Amino acid sequence: MPGSGTTGAGRALAATWRAGTVPVAGGSLAYHQTGGRGPPMVLSHGLTDNGLCWSRFAAAMAPDFDVIMLDARGHGNSSRINDADPHDPALDIADAIEALGLVQPVVIGHSVGARSTAAYANAFPDRISKVILEDPPLLAVAEPSAAEARLNRFRRQVDSFREMTDAELVALGRATSPTWHEDEFDAWAEAKRQVDPLAMPTYGQPWQDSLAKIAVPTLLIYGEPDRGGLVTPDLAAEASAINANIRSAQIKGAGHNIRRENFLAFLSVVRAFLA
Repeated sequence: MPGSGTTGAGRALAATWRAGTVPVAGGSLAYHQTGGRGPPMVLSHGLTDNGLCWSRFAAAMAPDFDVIMLDARGHGNSSRINDADPHDPALDIADAIEALGLVQPVVIGHSVGARSTAAYANAFPDRISKVILEDPPLLAVAEPSAAEARLNRFRRQVDSFREMTDAELVALGRATSPTWHEDEFDAWAEAKRQVDPLAMPTYGQPWQDSLAKIAVPTLLIYGEPDRGGLVTPDLAAEASAINANIRSAQIKGAGHNIRRENFLAFLSVVRAFLA
């Protein structure tokens, strides 16, 4: 239901938004939608998050956009992952946008959600208006043994999340991310209990292939590698060299979770790009 798993201001805000599910190939995606008469904006979250982890940003954009926060497959209240039937997160986004009847949305993603958003925009360049990518994992294709080791580490992490209480998860979030706004932690903690142990993506194609055909203005936002950011200035420059539609902006004082670590700067850069 709307607001499930959130408390205080977050619960009150999410309770005003529409919640539902839409069919995608082999399953369904859950979503929250702010409503309103503005153009559509589709948000895709990072690994182990859920759609409501965008709540603070969505509330800020809601006066000007109809914001849709998707739960990726294997996250939130969306379908679980069937290891025997691999899915394509980019096609999940495409199916959800079509099922919701959205026309030329702005699409925004964080982390693995940014990688999926880029792949969607690359595959369907005529279905979007603008793209914003928040610190996507622009990583080299991993050797099979390294990829398997990463998957095993992720599964152990998910197991550890499931052994913790909600209060312990919130306390963990506050301890590991003391600069985040208090509104971030309830959805973050809820999402950790929802994530599927098979949700870690594996990328079989170079990241460059997911950017080359994007045909609309695209903003790559990245933080500081020393603070945990994945995108370096060199990677940002390479992305722009691959596709002239891509420009980048570095936000200081933030690492991988840019909008959570420097919210006002992130919001300012996004609004300027969308103006």
